Amino acid sequence: MLKKTAIVTGAARGIGLAAAKLFLADGWKVAMIDRDAPTLAQAAEGLEGALPVVCDVSQPGQVDAMVAEVVAANGRIDALVNNAGVADFKRIEDTDFALWREVMATNLDGVFLCSQACAPVMAAQGGAIVNIASISGMRASTLRVAYGTSKAAVIHLTKQQAAEMGEVGIRANCVCPGPVRTKLAAAVHSPEILKAYTNAIPLARSGSEDEIAQIITFLCSDKASYLTGQAIAVDGGFDATGVGLPALRGET
Repeated sequence: MLKKTAIVTGAARGIGLAAAKLFLADGWKVAMIDRDAPTLAQAAEGLEGALPVVCDVSQPGQVDAMVAEVVAANGRIDALVNNAGVADFKRIEDTDFALWREVMATNLDGVFLCSQACAPVMAAQGGAIVNIASISGMRASTLRVAYGTSKAAVIHLTKQQAAEMGEVGIRANCVCPGPVRTKLAAAVHSPEILKAYTNAIPLARSGSEDEIAQIITFLCSDKASYLTGQAIAVDGGFDATGVGLPALRGET
């Protein structure tokens, strides 16, 4: 019997790489997808069962070729993790159309294209799609007009996938990470902003890449066999609270 195969996009680093490693530890084969060829090759080096494939998920032709390569190598697709994404934080008036389209092309178009290409293969035995959105798709925040809107669209696309693909045994769910300790977060956020996040999170810390990956692999497993169409905030309680948490803490 062929081993289960997961496709993980944006797998050269961060949450995608953490998810790929967890799948491998669970005995899956993993197709690691990224457009950054050198970083992808380095990330996949030494990972038994990993198949690195260079692909820009915003390009339909590249996506079709990637899926064909995975099927040729592994014979099946059981899970698709749409993790590839880009972030750019600007105000509405500073977001030109070229930037808007760049964000949408990867964050939204890529999810659509990869899911559409994988669905006919996955339908042979059923499986799971996990789309990585963001807490920014659930709640508005300044400087996130393109990023937040793309992630909100991913949440709704997930529900569409669940509604239409359930009859062929494909489940679709969405993970919405809150603040996570990644190199990207450290690069785009000042220490003051990171501290403000911590103050607003009930668990009083950012999450780790592995904590997000644990939820991803769970959603792709048989343990989540009756779970579909859901957007799950993995955020330490960030979305559950309103304003005033730091001040309230100061009173205790």
